[in-house]
Amino acid sequence: YPTWKRTLFRRAREAQMKRFYRAQAIQRRLEEIEVTFRELEQQGIKLEKLLREENESPTDQQTQWTNQLLYLVQKKNNLMNEESDLMIMVQELKLEEQQCQLDQKLRSCMNKEETLKTPEDYKAEKEILMQLLEVVEKRNHLIQIQEEKRLSEL
Repeated sequence: YPTWKRTLFRRAREAQMKRFYRAQAIQRRLEEIEVTFRELEQQGIKLEKLLREENESPTDQQTQWTNQLLYLVQKKNNLMNEESDLMIMVQELKLEEQQCQLDQKLRSCMNKEETLKTPEDYKAEKEILMQLLEVVEKRNHLIQIQEEKRLSEL
Protein backbone atom coordinates (compact mmCIF):
# COMPACT_ATOMS: atom_id res chain seq x y z
CA TYR A 1 0.00 0.00 0.00
CA PRO A 2 1.12 3.54 -0.63
CA THR A 3 1.82 5.65 2.42
CA TRP A 4 -1.42 7.65 2.12
CA LYS A 5 -3.51 4.47 2.24
CA ARG A 6 -1.73 3.22 5.35
CA THR A 7 -2.21 6.61 6.98
CA LEU A 8 -5.88 6.57 6.06
CA PHE A 9 -6.39 3.09 7.52
CA ARG A 10 -4.47 4.01 10.69
CA ARG A 11 -6.57 7.12 11.21
CA ALA A 12 -9.76 5.15 10.66
CA ARG A 13 -8.65 2.59 13.26
CA GLU A 14 -7.77 5.35 15.72
CA ALA A 15 -11.16 7.00 15.24
CA GLN A 16 -12.84 3.63 15.72
CA MET A 17 -10.94 3.05 18.98
CA LYS A 18 -11.91 6.52 20.24
CA ARG A 19 -15.57 5.74 19.53
CA PHE A 20 -15.18 2.40 21.30
CA TYR A 21 -13.70 4.03 24.42
CA ARG A 22 -16.43 6.68 24.44
CA ALA A 23 -19.06 3.97 24.11
CA GLN A 24 -17.53 2.09 27.06
CA ALA A 25 -17.51 5.23 29.20
CA ILE A 26 -21.14 5.92 28.31
CA GLN A 27 -22.10 2.33 29.16
CA ARG A 28 -20.38 2.58 32.54
CA ARG A 29 -22.17 5.83 33.32
CA LEU A 30 -25.53 4.34 32.30
CA GLU A 31 -24.92 1.44 34.68
CA GLU A 32 -24.01 3.89 37.47
CA ILE A 33 -27.21 5.82 36.82
CA GLU A 34 -29.24 2.62 36.99
CA VAL A 35 -27.72 1.75 40.38
CA THR A 36 -28.36 5.28 41.64
CA PHE A 37 -31.98 5.05 40.42
CA ARG A 38 -32.50 1.94 42.51
CA GLU A 39 -30.95 3.57 45.58
CA LEU A 40 -33.09 6.68 45.17
CA GLU A 41 -36.18 4.51 44.72
CA GLN A 42 -35.45 2.67 47.98
CA GLN A 43 -34.89 5.93 49.85
CA GLY A 44 -38.09 7.35 48.40
CA ILE A 45 -40.08 4.28 49.49
CA LYS A 46 -38.75 4.61 53.04
CA LEU A 47 -39.62 8.31 53.19
CA GLU A 48 -43.13 7.71 51.83
CA LYS A 49 -43.74 5.02 54.45
CA LEU A 50 -42.52 7.36 57.19
CA LEU A 51 -44.81 10.13 55.98
CA ARG A 52 -47.84 7.84 55.80
CA GLU A 53 -47.28 5.98 59.06
CA GLU A 54 -46.10 8.79 61.29
CA ASN A 55 -49.12 11.10 61.26
CA GLU A 56 -48.60 11.99 64.89
CA SER A 57 -44.95 13.01 64.50
CA PRO A 58 -44.10 16.73 64.79
CA THR A 59 -44.76 18.84 61.73
CA ASP A 60 -41.09 19.81 61.61
CA GLN A 61 -40.19 16.16 61.11
CA GLN A 62 -42.85 15.71 58.43
CA THR A 63 -41.65 18.85 56.66
CA GLN A 64 -38.09 17.54 56.73
CA TRP A 65 -39.19 14.20 55.26
CA THR A 66 -41.21 15.95 52.57
CA ASN A 67 -38.23 18.12 51.66
CA GLN A 68 -36.02 15.03 51.49
CA LEU A 69 -38.57 13.33 49.24
CA LEU A 70 -38.70 16.37 46.93
CA TYR A 71 -34.89 16.42 46.82
CA LEU A 72 -34.89 12.75 45.78
CA VAL A 73 -37.41 13.46 43.02
CA GLN A 74 -35.29 16.35 41.78
CA LYS A 75 -32.17 14.18 41.82
CA LYS A 76 -34.00 11.44 39.93
CA ASN A 77 -35.17 13.95 37.30
CA ASN A 78 -31.59 15.17 36.84
CA LEU A 79 -30.42 11.59 36.38
CA MET A 80 -33.18 10.96 33.86
CA ASN A 81 -32.04 14.01 31.87
CA GLU A 82 -28.45 12.78 31.96
CA GLU A 83 -29.57 9.32 30.88
CA SER A 84 -31.49 10.85 27.99
CA ASP A 85 -28.38 12.79 26.93
CA LEU A 86 -26.29 9.63 27.11
CA MET A 87 -28.77 7.71 24.98
CA ILE A 88 -28.55 10.45 22.35
CA MET A 89 -24.77 10.16 22.51
CA VAL A 90 -25.05 6.39 21.96
CA GLN A 91 -27.17 6.99 18.86
CA GLU A 92 -24.68 9.57 17.68
CA LEU A 93 -21.79 7.12 18.11
CA LYS A 94 -23.65 4.46 16.13
CA LEU A 95 -24.32 6.90 13.32
CA GLU A 96 -20.70 8.10 13.40
CA GLU A 97 -19.50 4.49 13.07
CA GLN A 98 -21.95 3.88 10.23
CA GLN A 99 -20.78 7.03 8.49
CA CYS A 100 -17.15 5.97 8.81
CA GLN A 101 -17.89 2.56 7.28
CA LEU A 102 -19.81 4.13 4.41
CA ASP A 103 -16.96 6.59 3.83
CA GLN A 104 -14.52 3.69 3.52
CA LYS A 105 -16.82 1.85 1.10
CA LEU A 106 -17.24 4.98 -0.97
CA ARG A 107 -13.48 5.59 -1.08
CA SER A 108 -12.83 2.05 -2.26
CA CYS A 109 -15.48 2.45 -4.97
CA MET A 110 -14.12 5.80 -6.07
CA ASN A 111 -10.52 4.57 -6.13
CA LYS A 112 -11.39 2.13 -8.86
CA GLU A 113 -10.17 3.17 -12.28
CA GLU A 114 -12.95 4.97 -14.24
CA THR A 115 -12.36 2.86 -17.32
CA LEU A 116 -12.83 -0.35 -15.30
CA LYS A 117 -16.09 0.68 -13.63
CA THR A 118 -19.25 -1.13 -14.64
CA PRO A 119 -22.80 0.25 -14.46
CA GLU A 120 -23.22 -1.82 -11.26
CA ASP A 121 -20.21 -0.02 -9.76
CA TYR A 122 -21.78 3.36 -10.51
CA LYS A 123 -25.07 2.17 -9.07
CA ALA A 124 -23.34 0.92 -5.90
CA GLU A 125 -21.48 4.23 -5.60
CA LYS A 126 -24.72 6.18 -5.88
CA GLU A 127 -26.42 3.92 -3.33
CA ILE A 128 -23.57 4.41 -0.85
CA LEU A 129 -23.81 8.16 -1.34
CA MET A 130 -27.55 8.06 -0.62
CA GLN A 131 -26.95 6.02 2.55
CA LEU A 132 -24.26 8.47 3.58
CA LEU A 133 -26.64 11.39 3.14
CA GLU A 134 -29.25 9.58 5.24
CA VAL A 135 -26.77 9.07 8.05
CA VAL A 136 -25.69 12.71 7.94
CA GLU A 137 -29.34 13.81 8.10
CA LYS A 138 -29.95 11.56 11.12
CA ARG A 139 -26.88 12.97 12.87
CA ASN A 140 -28.09 16.49 12.10
CA HIS A 141 -31.49 15.61 13.59
CA LEU A 142 -29.82 14.38 16.80
CA ILE A 143 -27.87 17.61 17.03
CA GLN A 144 -31.10 19.57 16.63
CA ILE A 145 -32.71 17.54 19.42
CA GLN A 146 -29.76 18.26 21.71
CA GLU A 147 -29.88 21.96 20.89
CA GLU A 148 -33.64 22.15 21.53
CA LYS A 149 -33.17 20.35 24.82
CA ARG A 150 -30.37 22.72 25.83
CA LEU A 151 -32.46 25.77 24.96
CA SER A 152 -35.49 24.46 26.86
CA GLU A 153 -33.32 23.93 29.96
CA LEU A 154 -32.21 27.57 29.80
